[in-house]
Amino acid sequence: MDSQLLLRLNRTTNLSLKPLHSPRFRSCTSPTFLPFSSLPFPRGLGCKRIRCAMKSYKLSELSHGEVESLKARPRIDFSSIFGIVQPIVDDVRGRGDAAVKVYTEKFDKVKLEKIVENVSELPYPELDPTVKKAFDVAYDNIYSFHLAQKSSEKSVENMKGVRCKRVARSIGSVGLYVPGGTAVLPSTALMLSVPAQIAGCKTVVLATPPGQDGSICKEVLYCAKKAGVTHILKAGGAQAISAMAWGTESCPKVEKIFGPGNQYVTAAKMILQNSEAMISIDMPAGPSEVLVIADKHASPVHIAADLLSQAEHGPDSQVVLVIAGDGVDLKAIKDEISKQCQSLPRGDFASKALSHSFIVFARDMVEAISFSNLYAPEHLIINVKDAEKWEGFVENAGSVFLGQWTPESVGDYASGTNHVLPTYGYARMYGGVSLDSFLKYITVQSLTEEGLRNLGPYVATMAEVEGLDAHKRAVTLRLEDIEAKHASSVR
Repeated sequence: MDSQLLLRLNRTTNLSLKPLHSPRFRSCTSPTFLPFSSLPFPRGLGCKRIRCAMKSYKLSELSHGEVESLKARPRIDFSSIFGIVQPIVDDVRGRGDAAVKVYTEKFDKVKLEKIVENVSELPYPELDPTVKKAFDVAYDNIYSFHLAQKSSEKSVENMKGVRCKRVARSIGSVGLYVPGGTAVLPSTALMLSVPAQIAGCKTVVLATPPGQDGSICKEVLYCAKKAGVTHILKAGGAQAISAMAWGTESCPKVEKIFGPGNQYVTAAKMILQNSEAMISIDMPAGPSEVLVIADKHASPVHIAADLLSQAEHGPDSQVVLVIAGDGVDLKAIKDEISKQCQSLPRGDFASKALSHSFIVFARDMVEAISFSNLYAPEHLIINVKDAEKWEGFVENAGSVFLGQWTPESVGDYASGTNHVLPTYGYARMYGGVSLDSFLKYITVQSLTEEGLRNLGPYVATMAEVEGLDAHKRAVTLRLEDIEAKHASSVR
């Protein structure tokens, strides 16, 4: 059965769809989505007047080009953003702490005397016992899952006397960015600091915007202390990324920067990874997204909740519902989205995100999975009967959530998997943050005299083909010494 499904999936990877003869698509460029509402969005409960009006498409009626256009995300024009961020990057490089203080006062409205705290000198904050227990459970699960990713060292003898191995070493200093704009995210502090702790990174700088009184969010501080963070930089935005990349009087320089953030954070990471700062970054970042595949067995209540859980991240988030097969009550899903949206404190963000989100109808699960692989979502929820059997057909996704009892929220917080994931379709070539993200691998080879005699002539031949005589001599001179030693021992 599985092999037949795989064959069918491969045949439908390009979806081989009939052209759409409909005014819904005037061209094969990015589709124009219906506005969620023409009314302005007041904050909070104001979205109660808004009904769900996500654009709908039937895959079997779309041309290949039209299907391709559906995978496009709302794009950010980084050219103008780079113009804003570059001066900040340069200023922090030149003036260090002083520049960070100026930008923190300008953007966060907080005047700081000290921008970096040594975590070891700070006491554990007092948390509500229920909140503390939740973060302790999350820590334990994240620690267990990432510890299991540790691989044992393996040594291979490829030829007699030729032994090779690969060894893991932690990245010496890392920077972790924990956003604090429209929502405080202590869960991100755990997702980034726990694998750094397991990897054994010696210097771990966590950057997060300060509160209005200049303090550190107590939940973020609790997670940072528990997971071995060494320094907390009380700054956000491009100035925080720049401080970690260049290093300042009080902020240690790091070698790799992790974490999500807004467009200014992303721009700073992009600029600095190609600068004299000599840093690397975890992955390209973009707004949060989810693709939900649902069939007639899925609860409309659950579908709506899953879509809104990502839509509430921000107005630039995108959610996609793929309906697999017949018998799905779309009206019930739309009504449930509207009903749940009206009670969300962040309902205005969710409603704006839904205005550029959409629904697609697939003939069956094969077509649904094929479209998901094309879209390459950050989060993929498969809420269908016997969801587990489709796991093997998923090729492109940051993280997958199988079955009706697996909301995306569990991965965001406490199942153990990492929630720092590729967005914008980058799941086609990137994976999410893992233990390996905090390690570098070094290869080691060791040859005996017999090993060089066995392998050396082949290396010398290849070096000669490439015209690299010094490479050849590094081998042949040693082989000559071996022959001379053996000749003298015979005499």
